[in-house]
Amino acid sequence: MSEQPVVLPYADPAFVADPFPLYRQLREDGPVRHAVLAGGLDAWLVTRYDDGLAALSDPRLSSDVRDASDPRLLAQLPESEREAMMSNMLRADPPDHTRLRRLVSKAFTARRVAELRPRVQEITDRLLDAVVPAGRAELVADFALPLPVTVISELLGVPVDDRHDFQRWTDAMLVRGEQMPDPVVVDDAWRRMRAYLTRHLEAKRARPGDDLLSALTSAHDREQRLNDDELIAMTFLLLVAGYITTVNLIGAGIAALLAHPDQLALLRDRPHLLPDAIEEFLRYDGPVSPGIARFAREDVEIAGVTVPRGATVLVASAIADRDPARFPDPDTLNITRRDNAHLAFGHGIHYCLGAPLARLEGRIAIGTALRRLPDLALAVPPSELSWRPGGLRGPVQLPVTFTPGDRAG
Repeated sequence: MSEQPVVLPYADPAFVADPFPLYRQLREDGPVRHAVLAGGLDAWLVTRYDDGLAALSDPRLSSDVRDASDPRLLAQLPESEREAMMSNMLRADPPDHTRLRRLVSKAFTARRVAELRPRVQEITDRLLDAVVPAGRAELVADFALPLPVTVISELLGVPVDDRHDFQRWTDAMLVRGEQMPDPVVVDDAWRRMRAYLTRHLEAKRARPGDDLLSALTSAHDREQRLNDDELIAMTFLLLVAGYITTVNLIGAGIAALLAHPDQLALLRDRPHLLPDAIEEFLRYDGPVSPGIARFAREDVEIAGVTVPRGATVLVASAIADRDPARFPDPDTLNITRRDNAHLAFGHGIHYCLGAPLARLEGRIAIGTALRRLPDLALAVPPSELSWRPGGLRGPVQLPVTFTPGDRAG
């Protein structure tokens, strides 16, 4: 293993568009690699599947960024609201994580998600109704983005018309490329987001409805299981995490099919393969890249490499999910792949709570798009597609053409 950390070249458009050649080299060089990530952050990349699976269940690796020794990690968060933003289950460890997750887990059971199917289908058809007569669309802005935003907004009880505001505030807080976000911009975005959430939760308290935020407000007010910071942080997490990765799943899944005409034709001919196809999209080019951050509570040995206390450990799911020791022919998109226990949704106690909903939305969105958009093709050369540069991966835009149709789904 090299003594010098490898720098992931986020300034290189070729790497942003296709990081997998470098990812493959990193995995071949060693199971644990010291690297410099987006925003110049140091991390130890766990590049192989079995080691990543073990790391995600290792209690010595914390989800709490306060266990990190790099002060730049906390500096990413708005100074005035750091404690509030840390009070969500994504960044909590037991026992707080157990308590927080239990409060929302009922909203994401397989049964509850199945009940959402007709509404997800209705939203999908309405979005496609708006574009099918034109014979062209920008499938991120017109389809992949508004679908999950609308679903999570309705589930939480947030006005869908407010989505542009919280999308803008969220984008301002994300690390991307080589540079850290401007702390002044981050502080301003979070203040606006918190003020919005506070007003909305006060409205729920005054007039509760049949939605998740009303239930969480009740837990805060009557059962005293959430404090103020936890209530705000939970709402923020559900609102943001509830759509952003699903946007990337839908966009990247369709992009993968358009880049592999044989798989596109196979899925059109055999639509029953759609559930397997979704799992393959998640493995092949998932919505989180390079992976999932943890922080060493103590010196930890991983695959023979000692990672020092306080270090950021990045379980590189995007690299591990192409490990040939786990997935035969891993660089090939194969929608008939069966044994596909990828790490795109994590593993262990922090396994993505919204995974059933993301899968449902992905199946309905992609399956309906293939059915209603015949002769679907990119409107630009693949080299002209723009991809998100770091942390979250997916096409920024996906311009396509297709044979025009009528609005009847």
